[in-house]
Amino acid sequence: MPVSDPTMQIENLRGVWAGASRMGRPLIGVDLFAGAGGLSLGALAAGVQVVGAVEMHRWACATYRSNLIDNRLTRTKLFETDILELDPARLMRETGLDEGRCDILLGGPPCQGFSSHRLNDAGVGDPRNRLLLRYFEFVAALRPRIFLVENVPGMLWPRHRWFLEEFYRLTEESGYHLPMPFSLNARDYGVPQNRRRVFLLGTDRTQDPVAWPPEPTCSEGGLIAGTRPWPPASVVFDEPVDASDENGVHMRHGEELTAAFAKTPINGGSRKQSGRTLRCHGEHDGHSDVYGRINPDLPGPTMTTACINPSKGRFVHPTEPHGITLRHAARFQTFPEWFVFKGGLTAGGSQIGNAVPVKMARTLVLPLVELLQDARRDRRPAAA
Repeated sequence: MPVSDPTMQIENLRGVWAGASRMGRPLIGVDLFAGAGGLSLGALAAGVQVVGAVEMHRWACATYRSNLIDNRLTRTKLFETDILELDPARLMRETGLDEGRCDILLGGPPCQGFSSHRLNDAGVGDPRNRLLLRYFEFVAALRPRIFLVENVPGMLWPRHRWFLEEFYRLTEESGYHLPMPFSLNARDYGVPQNRRRVFLLGTDRTQDPVAWPPEPTCSEGGLIAGTRPWPPASVVFDEPVDASDENGVHMRHGEELTAAFAKTPINGGSRKQSGRTLRCHGEHDGHSDVYGRINPDLPGPTMTTACINPSKGRFVHPTEPHGITLRHAARFQTFPEWFVFKGGLTAGGSQIGNAVPVKMARTLVLPLVELLQDARRDRRPAAA
């Protein structure tokens, strides 16, 4: 259950880092486009010491710093700057990383240019698309043994082909093996959310092959052998949000909208069942999820950057007449209860929607850690 996952308690996470250090040189990682730190936290739980992180947004940096650095979970050097303005040599110098010293490079370049919400050819010329190639410039400088990129499925659309093909060309020319992109759904890895994302995994050609991605741990109804049922959204609402939680806030709605939510059938009801029809909704059948209640029996909807706004999707509480709180959204993304998002409702929602679910991040990084640890043991000289 996201609320009480013991692997994500602060003391246990400190133990993971300390244990990895006692075993010798810990595996070293860098997180580009780090956001609030979901991917960094998952990597930490898998045994990676993230020594450098790059993020330009003020409140995401405040969240990262407060939860991961001030809590003494990491010794990360956080570069609060536009990655286009950051020289890779500076990052290497200030984190003490020589070429080839980085084991894992992580990152999810901003995906709005690739988003499926962009109509027709919108997004083709979005300058954020080029950040995928900026990511590669750090690959070329750091020479990590493995790199992992996360993005939205729209990255694979034909209209964005040039960026992906160029990324592959540069990768192959630089001595990395890069398989075809993997499209993975978070619900298949124990996250109570229907969230599909694309992952690119590059490995130095000197590395042994890695069995990746890991096999799903969950499936619909648990019908696939060795899996459990997809976790339903109900796990997010099983425990009340602590009254002192600064993320226990939701949007304030007007009387008309609150009344409409009260009339919407609980546990999955839609706006059409509320008796309230806006003019823009009366002329078409699209966007049927907006103002809808979350169905607790199914994995939740994708947490977007507007996940706290019921006008942007099915983000109304299953039984209460209001949208979900920031804490509920964070639980959907499997952030632990102690992890607090800074900046208020809108900034917090944006950070949550942009994050990689922590539980999924840990699951995806673990086999990479095991590969690198095995390779390190194989390189050790035999005892005399």
